[in-house]
Amino acid sequence: MQKQSMWSLKFSTAALVLIPTAVGINYIGKLFAGLLKLPLWLDSIGTVLASILAGPIIGALAGAVNNVIYGLTVDPISFVYGITSVAIGLAVGILCYKGWLSSWSKAALAGLIVGLVATIVSTPINIGFWGGQTGNVWGDALYAIVLAKTDSVWLASFLDEIVVDVPDKLLVVLISFAIYRGLPGSVSQMYNNSNKFESLD
Repeated sequence: MQKQSMWSLKFSTAALVLIPTAVGINYIGKLFAGLLKLPLWLDSIGTVLASILAGPIIGALAGAVNNVIYGLTVDPISFVYGITSVAIGLAVGILCYKGWLSSWSKAALAGLIVGLVATIVSTPINIGFWGGQTGNVWGDALYAIVLAKTDSVWLASFLDEIVVDVPDKLLVVLISFAIYRGLPGSVSQMYNNSNKFESLD
């Protein structure tokens, strides 16, 4: 079977239903991280899973919708970070399409790449809205140290973001990959990406 273009706008009902499901999963992940006071966010598991299953456009839409809903109900600043969520969805979808999520080792490497993408996109936002800080205790502590030693807001902000985003996205991608691996074949086959995983076993 020929692979459908990853930029196809022909969405199945299953793919569209996946968007609110992904938003719900993101909320659960964020709540879990908050309750356990983890130094991570875990708020993009649904976005990543949507990208794995249905491609980069559905993943990006899931990320964007998530931030809009969160911005309307909890924190308005979430609207701005919708850019990061879209970037995460696109990055995972592209990596998946190219075969980067066909094994645990590749999934781990993909997680590191996605973390770097999120860092690059979020750093200017952090500088514009928060003076470069992330609000994460560990990251902001590093920010203060680097800023004191280098007087570079950009370097301090980049390192602040990367020490949180890379571990977070690594774990998120691995969790999402594990969920995908655990899905019944009948479920994964409902999505266009189901023919992109030829060496899972």
